[in-house]
Amino acid sequence: MSSAWELTPAEVTAIGLSLKVAAVAAVGSLPFGILVGWLLARKRFFGKSLVDALVHLPLVLPPVVIGYVLLVTFGRRGPVGSWLHDWFGTGVAFRWTGAALASAVMAFPLMVRAIRLSMEFVDLRLEKAAATLGASPWRIFLTITLPLAFPGIVAGTVLAFAKALGEFGATITFVSSIPGETQTISAAIYGMLQVPDGEAGVWRLGLVALGISLLALFVSEWLVQRLRRPERD
Repeated sequence: MSSAWELTPAEVTAIGLSLKVAAVAAVGSLPFGILVGWLLARKRFFGKSLVDALVHLPLVLPPVVIGYVLLVTFGRRGPVGSWLHDWFGTGVAFRWTGAALASAVMAFPLMVRAIRLSMEFVDLRLEKAAATLGASPWRIFLTITLPLAFPGIVAGTVLAFAKALGEFGATITFVSSIPGETQTISAAIYGMLQVPDGEAGVWRLGLVALGISLLALFVSEWLVQRLRRPERD
């Protein structure tokens, strides 16, 4: 006789898919997060306020709107979706890669904000001193700016992972809830709420999601403390 707290195969699949989607969303958007965070922290350019507003737009727009925009853009008849299908014979709508894309878009503002704040605290005098010694902009970025901002990069990546893990509105609008393909923890919980006797499954998946999120945050804090320890020594 199975325990009420024993995960079913479908729930295990949803958990594994959620971890994959969240990891791909966080890691895949990291280079763009570093670039945008650096631009907003270090550069002055026309339209900077507009770029900043666009980056943070997913935080204030309903997630369903973001999902619909992605569906219109990356769907089979959308401008990007039709191009992907015609040239590569593939697409992202109603696939797990689409769930990763939607999760990345929703988590991107949190990543950029953490990275930007970390880069703003990097002492400009160190970069200027390196420049006077003949270091190129790329070398300054790779050897000074990036290492000193690394705690913020770690924190931003983990925040993005945790956000992507729990994303629901944008993903279900863009990729639906297909068991084994796009049904993440959040989508599975929503489905269980629609059927009788689904409360036990809701509790199981909810506790798993809570545990994963807390573990990610604890690991992030531990890494940040370890990375900052040399600065205090």
